Amino acid sequence: MNSQSLSVREAILERRSVGVFNKQPVDAQDILDILNDAVWAPNHKNRQPWRVILGVGEGLPKVLDVIRDVTIPNYAQLSAEDVAHKMTKFLTPGAYAFVVVPEDLRQHERTEDFAAASCFIQNIMLLAWDRGIGSIWKNPTWLDSPEFTEAIGAKPGERVIAMVQLGYFDKIPAKKTRKPAEEIVTFFGE
Repeated sequence: MNSQSLSVREAILERRSVGVFNKQPVDAQDILDILNDAVWAPNHKNRQPWRVILGVGEGLPKVLDVIRDVTIPNYAQLSAEDVAHKMTKFLTPGAYAFVVVPEDLRQHERTEDFAAASCFIQNIMLLAWDRGIGSIWKNPTWLDSPEFTEAIGAKPGERVIAMVQLGYFDKIPAKKTRKPAEEIVTFFGE
């Protein structure tokens, strides 16, 4: 297990969303180690309302087949080159993590679960960055399609809320500006 090399502040300020990976596979044990730490995200009443469907190692090509089937429904009628071109953005990550939460009928609990799972995802991304593994959190509309949720193994009453692509990269993306606190804070009573 790697010891932490970045402070929390450094991890937050230096982490970047990586959109271009170098196709190097990510070891399943590295992701399991990351997930074992990421579960310490804050969550109301310790419900830990998340589950992860992981596409890594031998499972990665199977995940890519599901993505192809859902995003290119007419792929069988296309040339191999056309399919490869349409799949380019999906082929470079070394692993996929699909974060799943229960679809609680109670609005308050559903909001709490989504917020907790979002903290969990942020933990995954920060911990991966600390290990030199890049990530990007994506929410394509097809994550909600019944065809995808069934094919990926989501259970009835669950919703896939995020696709986290993980992998190694050759270039750190440029830093993007953020709004300063003075722009986003309203002091109550003023």
